[in-house]
Amino acid sequence: MKAVRFDEYGGVDVLQVREVEDPVAGPGQVLVAVRAAGINPGEIAIREGRLHERFPATFPSGEGSDLAGVVQAVDAGVSAFAVGDEVLGWTEQRASHAELVVVPADQLTAKPASVSWEVAGSLFVVGLAAYASVQAVAPQAGETVVVSAAGGGVGSVAVQLARRTGARVIGLAGEHNHDWLRRHDIVPVTYGDGQAERIREAAGGRIDAFIDTFGGGYVDLAIGLGVAPQRINTIADFEAVQRLGVHGQGTHAIATAALLAEVVGMVAGGSLEIPIARTFPLDQVRDAYRELAGRHIHGKIVLLP
Repeated sequence: MKAVRFDEYGGVDVLQVREVEDPVAGPGQVLVAVRAAGINPGEIAIREGRLHERFPATFPSGEGSDLAGVVQAVDAGVSAFAVGDEVLGWTEQRASHAELVVVPADQLTAKPASVSWEVAGSLFVVGLAAYASVQAVAPQAGETVVVSAAGGGVGSVAVQLARRTGARVIGLAGEHNHDWLRRHDIVPVTYGDGQAERIREAAGGRIDAFIDTFGGGYVDLAIGLGVAPQRINTIADFEAVQRLGVHGQGTHAIATAALLAEVVGMVAGGSLEIPIARTFPLDQVRDAYRELAGRHIHGKIVLLP
């Protein structure tokens, strides 16, 4: 099979698509032919070595967590899935950017027919990171919540989930994302110089909670806006978690197949949209990450092995 590999930390040029041995399902595992696999900013940080202390790579390293595909084989002890089933889920082995991946059965759930491969294959990381973020700050009906990078992969999901609580949601985003935010009943505010005053004006009063999906000083901005540390969550600024005592809840804090099934159910039911910015074939993985690194996309970039 073809799979993405890299032998050392570095930029996108270290990524290669190689022919490697097909994996084989072991006890409790399912072999999945990957139809779609999302890419995420955290994978860039891991590949560049910036997260070596937290998430070291073992070379040669694969990459990728999100996946959706068709079951090719199951271990004899697995009864929840059968060959031919359409599934989505995740791997903890940095292995989904490949044509085939072996996944524990308890990290998979059924893919609804109405959900596209692109969406299903990019749902785990952003869907559960957004869910965890909203859960951590616990917005209530009538409160005001601010979300940074509201047009991005996690942010675009977080604003929708926060709005479902009945809270008023302010989304920080570039102007090209403002119409999309308005269509989802989110108050758009342009990020950048002067954003604190624009947020205060949009809020028209107290700001109760802040969800940071980007890093780069947004936690300090939230503190400056008067948000209590226990009502702030960041998935990107680990230093601020230690320094200020804010929440740092992300995907793996709540990761279960049952919760993923709940999120994909929202998508299938039409109450949650997962924007897809662009898709790339596996052989163009470097181009996919170059585009992601620009951090100005709306929604998800997805590999199609």
